[in-house]
Amino acid sequence: MTKSLAFNFILSSIVVGIYSQHTFAAQEAIEKIEVYAQKRAQSIDEVSIAVSHLTGLQLESRGIKDATEIGHFVANMKISQNAAEGTPPAVNIRGVGLIDYNTANTSPVAMYLDGASVGSANNQLVDLFDIEQIEVLKGPQGTLFGRNSTGGAILIRSARPDAGSYAYVTGGIGTDDWQKLQGAYNHELDANSAFRVAFSHTKYEYTSYNLYEPSPEAGLEQNNARLSYFGEWDTISFFFKAHYSHWNGIVQPVGNIGIYSDPVNLVTCSAAVASQGKCVDRFGFNDGSDDFWAVSVNNDSPHHSIGKGWTAEVNWDVSDNSKLVWLNAFSRLDRMHAFNCDGAPAKLCEGNLGLKAELLNNEIRYHAQIGKDHLTAGVFLLEERLYQDNNNDLGRDLRGTPFGAASTMFFYDNDIKTNVAALFAQYEWQWRPSTRITAGLRYSDESVEYDSVSVVNSVLDQSQPQGVLLPFYHVIGERDDDGLSGKVAINYDFSEDKMIYYSFSNGNKSGGYNGGYLSSLEQAENAAYGPESLNAHEIGTKLTWPEAGIKVNGALFHYDYQDQQVFMNQPASEPGLPPIQLLENVASSKIYGAEIDIEYQLTAAVVLNIGAGFIPHAEFENYTDPLGVTLSDKRLPFTSEVNTNAQLSYEYMLDGADVVTSLGVDYQSEYYFDQNQNPYAMQSGYALWHFNKQYRTQSWQANIWAKNLFDKEYSHLKFDLSQFLGMLEDFKGEGRRVGVDFTYRF
Repeated sequence: MTKSLAFNFILSSIVVGIYSQHTFAAQEAIEKIEVYAQKRAQSIDEVSIAVSHLTGLQLESRGIKDATEIGHFVANMKISQNAAEGTPPAVNIRGVGLIDYNTANTSPVAMYLDGASVGSANNQLVDLFDIEQIEVLKGPQGTLFGRNSTGGAILIRSARPDAGSYAYVTGGIGTDDWQKLQGAYNHELDANSAFRVAFSHTKYEYTSYNLYEPSPEAGLEQNNARLSYFGEWDTISFFFKAHYSHWNGIVQPVGNIGIYSDPVNLVTCSAAVASQGKCVDRFGFNDGSDDFWAVSVNNDSPHHSIGKGWTAEVNWDVSDNSKLVWLNAFSRLDRMHAFNCDGAPAKLCEGNLGLKAELLNNEIRYHAQIGKDHLTAGVFLLEERLYQDNNNDLGRDLRGTPFGAASTMFFYDNDIKTNVAALFAQYEWQWRPSTRITAGLRYSDESVEYDSVSVVNSVLDQSQPQGVLLPFYHVIGERDDDGLSGKVAINYDFSEDKMIYYSFSNGNKSGGYNGGYLSSLEQAENAAYGPESLNAHEIGTKLTWPEAGIKVNGALFHYDYQDQQVFMNQPASEPGLPPIQLLENVASSKIYGAEIDIEYQLTAAVVLNIGAGFIPHAEFENYTDPLGVTLSDKRLPFTSEVNTNAQLSYEYMLDGADVVTSLGVDYQSEYYFDQNQNPYAMQSGYALWHFNKQYRTQSWQANIWAKNLFDKEYSHLKFDLSQFLGMLEDFKGEGRRVGVDFTYRF
C-alpha cells in the first residue's frame, strides 16, 4: 500500500461518511466516566483533580501503539521518544518534565500500571494493547501517588478478566511495512473467577529512511504477552497479572543538522537556513537530500530488550464499609540500545546504553466509608536496582591522524540502589450537602546508594590507534531525602452535574545520581543532585448540561517550582571537545496557565471533542549554572505556549453495521529542546492530523487509520553537539503512517 493511494482512499472515506444519510435517530447521553484518580472507583466529576481520560476503544481506533502517543490527545501534555524509540521517553505535563536519555534517572511524572509504580523512566515506554483505560492526572499527586509525581501521574489499566468466555483477534498492515497481530481470550472458570490471555505483535520500519546503503534496514519488532486472573468471593477478591515482552531491531537512524556554511573558517549558517538542511557539519558532511525524512548515517545500531514481571492485588472487605488492599509488584528489564550520535557515515560518536533494572514495590491501603466521608490510609515500600553498562566512543575515525589526540572511548558502569518508604492518609469530608473538603498528607523517606566506575580507552601514541585502557574514576556515595507532601481541596456542587473546586497540593521528587556520560572525575564526584519540590494552586470546574449534550472541564493553575532538576547539555570550553552534561538543581521557576476540555454532542450522530492548553509563563528565575551560563527568564524546554487537540466524530448505520468516521488534530506552538533557548534547537509550531474510519458488526470490525495525515515535518528532539561536531542530532518525528486493521470477535 503506497502512501499516496492510502491518502486518496482516506479522503474518499471522509466524503462518504459526511454524505451518508443513515444516521442514528436517538440522542446519545453523555458518557459517565469512572476513574481511579484517588485509588478507588469514582466519577470523574467528583474528584478535585484535572483528569484526562482515554478508553481502550479510542486507543485501538486511532492506531495508538505505545504510551509516547498519549500526549497527542491531552491538553498541556507532551511525550517525546527522546533519544530514539527504545530509550526512556521524556514526559512533560504543564511544563514539568525531565529531558534526559540517561537510563538512571526518574521522571517527575509518575506512571502506574494496574496500580503499581513502574519506577524509573526506563519502564515508562509501554506498549498499549488490550487496555481498559488510561487516566492522566495533572498537577502534583504527592499524597496518594507520592513518589516522583511532581508534574502528575499516568494511570494505565489493562482489561481485567470478567464474566463469559469470548475472544478477539486483530490483524493489520500499513505503510512502511507495518504489521500488527493482537488478540485476547477471556474464559470464565466458574461463577467467581476468570482468566484472560492477551498478546501483541508489531513489526515495522521507521518513517524516516537511511540513504547510507551499508547500514541495515532500521525497524523494530515488539512482542508482548499478558496473563491475568481475577477471583471474587464473599469478602475477598484477588487479581494477578504476569507479563512478558521481547523487543528486537535496529534503532531509528538520526539526522544531522549542520550549522556551518564554511567549516574551515567556522562560518555558521543562520538557524533558519540550518533547519532547512542546507548547511554542513564541522567535517563538511551533508546528507545531500532535500527530503526531511531522509538521513545518511552509519546505523548498525541494534536494540534488544526483555521485560517480565507480575502484579498481585488482594482486596479484603473487613466490614460493609471498610476494606484492606495489598498490592505487590515486581518487574525486571534487560535492555541493550546502541546509538549513533554524529548522524553521518563516519564513526565519530557512537555508543551503547546497557541496562538491567529490577523493581519491587508493595503497598497496603485501608479504605473506610464513614457515613458520607471517606478515609484512605496506607504504607508504600519500593526497592529499585539499576545496573548500567554504558559506553560512548568519540572520534574513532580520527585515531591515527593528526586530529586524533582527543579520541576516547568511555566505559561507564553504575550500580544504583533506591529504597523508598512512605506513610500516607487522605480524608474526604462531606462538610455540607453541596461542599466536600479533602485533606491529605504523606511522609516519604528515600535513600539512593551509588557505585560508579569508569575506564577509558585513549590513544597515547597515534602510531598505535587501538589505544590503551586506563582507569578514569570510581565514585561511591549515598543520598538520603525525606519530607512531607500533601493536599487540601474544597469542592462545591452547584447542582448534581456542575462543580467547582480549589486545591492546593505539593509534590517532591527525590534526589539521585546522574549516572550518564561524565567526562571528568570532577563531574562524577558532583553528579549527585538534590530533591525538587512544587507547590500548586489550582481552580477548576466540571460542568455538564445533559439536555444540550455539552460537558466542560477546565482549570487555572499556578506553580511555584523550587530546586528544579534540569538536564543541561552545555558546550565545552573549546571547539572540538565533547559537551558537558549536567543534571543540576536550578534555583526556582514559575509556571502558570489554563486548560479546557469540551465534549459537545452536536447531533445524535456527531460529537466534537476539543482540548486546549495555554501556558503564557514557564520560565526559570535567577540562575547561573556551574559553567557560568545564565538561565534567568528563559523558557522551560518542551513547553509550548499554546496547544490544542480536537476531534470530530460522525457515527451512522449502514446495512446493519455501525460506521464511525473521525478526524482530529494535535497542534503545538513553538518550543525549545533545551534550557538555553538555542535557536538551532527549536521546534516551530506544527499540527498533526489523524483519521480513522471503523465499520463494526457484532462479530467483525474493519478500521482504517492514519497518523500525521498530511506528513508534517517535525522532530522529537534536536540534541546540540554544535561545539563538538558542528551539528545537532535530529531525532525525526513520525511521518505519515496509514494502516488497516481487521478484528474478529468470537
